[in-house]
Amino acid sequence: MSVPAAEQAITRAHRDEWALVVAGLARRFGDLDVAEESAAEAFLAAAERWPRDGVPPNPGGWLATTASRRAIDRLRRESQRDAKQRAAGMMADDTPAEPIGPVEDDRLRLMFICCHPVLAVEARVALTLRLLGGLTVAGIARAFLVPETTMARRITRAKAKIGAAGVPYRVPTEDDISERLPGVLAVVYLIFNEGYLAGDGDDPVRADLTGQAIRLGRLLRTLLPVDGEVAGLLALMLLTEARRPARVSRTGELIVLAEQDRDLWDRGLIAEGHALIRERIAAVESGGPSVGRFQLLAAINAVHTSGATRWSTIVALYGRLARLDPSPIVRLNRAVAVAEVDGPAAGLAEIDQLAGVLDGYHAFHAARADLLRRLDRGGDARAAYDRAIDLAGNSAERAYLTRRREELQD
Repeated sequence: MSVPAAEQAITRAHRDEWALVVAGLARRFGDLDVAEESAAEAFLAAAERWPRDGVPPNPGGWLATTASRRAIDRLRRESQRDAKQRAAGMMADDTPAEPIGPVEDDRLRLMFICCHPVLAVEARVALTLRLLGGLTVAGIARAFLVPETTMARRITRAKAKIGAAGVPYRVPTEDDISERLPGVLAVVYLIFNEGYLAGDGDDPVRADLTGQAIRLGRLLRTLLPVDGEVAGLLALMLLTEARRPARVSRTGELIVLAEQDRDLWDRGLIAEGHALIRERIAAVESGGPSVGRFQLLAAINAVHTSGATRWSTIVALYGRLARLDPSPIVRLNRAVAVAEVDGPAAGLAEIDQLAGVLDGYHAFHAARADLLRRLDRGGDARAAYDRAIDLAGNSAERAYLTRRREELQD
């Protein structure tokens, strides 16, 4: 087999099999370090052997077997190997996990472990990207603008904390899913948002992170196909990602929704997202559970991607969302929509009620600046733009806000 063909097979296997291999090892050996390092060694072995010997008929099986052997060799060398061998039954146990939960998949177990409440949010994100996404430590560090050594320590401490807390390696029960799934979804959405509109740095969009988040969303959808919030999160990410090609100009400036070239939107992602939302509407109408936060956010994005935006519908959807999540951010977004329906003065009146809690949030000042501009209050608008630019971390947003302020001065 040619080297390029083997490399392509390894790339596909890493995308499709990494999480399966790591999750299976974690379940079998009960050790995240062993799982991660043995999986990495198996892929390294594939990079050495497949160009020479050819790609095996079952790449995933080959990788899992090779990784298991590497794990056994590793544990044999450790001082506590006997206890770990007995606990894992590793010398003879090649059977899958026992079906002790509603979903029999090692990856779901691993996802719940990575997002366990004992970990800080930044540790959950890093561990999820490493163990389930397969990103290198260096890649994760670059994405979040921290030194590689810092990210390596973060991941190491997270795994140690999971071990110290005695987090069980088992399939989530129904209670686990209902109690902890919101936290898992929040981690996936954090990953997506960091990629979609990076909080800092010179790269305004990081497609590797948005892609990883969507992959994780698809995985959750496969594992929990009837959960409405899982479908809602996936739809939300698909519809948001569909607009990415139109969101930043060639000069690196943010392009707001009203000014985007809709011909650049990804119609395939939009169709997939709309199909998920229609499915959720049908489920609710047939007596299923009421919609949750991610489903409402997805519905709002569906309105934005369905032609001319119906702002009255957006206001109504944000009103429903505010009853579920009465956060200042939701109220700010609703106020922006109100301005489109009832005029900038009405929107500004609602936004100004949030001044005490959102003064340090750049989007609050950016929204005020736009409404003040529309009300011909140039001096106040200029001050609001200045404050928004000072607070904005994203280079594309800063460029857009700077241009709007300069237009105001002209």
